[in-house]
Amino acid sequence: MDFTAFINTETFSFVIIPLLIFFARILDVSIGTIRVVFISRGMRRVAPFLGFFEVLIWLVVVKQVMTGVTNFVGYIAYAGGFATGTYIGMRIEEKLAKGKAILRVVTRKESVEVIENLKENDFKITTMDAEGQEGPVKIIFMVLERHNIQKALDIIKKTNPRAFYSVEDVRSAREEHYPSIHHRSKSRLFFFHRKGK
Repeated sequence: MDFTAFINTETFSFVIIPLLIFFARILDVSIGTIRVVFISRGMRRVAPFLGFFEVLIWLVVVKQVMTGVTNFVGYIAYAGGFATGTYIGMRIEEKLAKGKAILRVVTRKESVEVIENLKENDFKITTMDAEGQEGPVKIIFMVLERHNIQKALDIIKKTNPRAFYSVEDVRSAREEHYPSIHHRSKSRLFFFHRKGK
């Protein structure tokens, strides 16, 4: 059987084409997810190259879906590839762990041990006293590399499992303006330089 005859078979229409669509969608959506992450972190040199290949793959896939698929399997493959690509893109982003993040910790419990443990592990922190709904709390701020987030969280959870924390991406931080000291002045809350949000 030559190739021309093969592309007219049910095997090609119901198996080969859907598989090509599925994997192509995984590839372009994964690239798209990573591209958005890089843009949010200010990595402007890499993002345009990823965007080029993302759109190129997308155009090829869409053309195939619109002109070469006449059965529901192709559309299921298209949607399945999109969902799988989103998941894989997020997993890749976690593995890359590039850029900086803000880690905020709020605790009602005495926080001296948490602070000391973080400092002993070379984390630069700023603390302040604040008032929560149920009384006084201590807030701990850190600007750190994303790959160090889990290490910091492990220290916090081990010392104070009930502490509240949140993580936010940062495009850049001027380290020389980020003090590793303790203070109580609310006016000095944002002592680091942040761009974007």
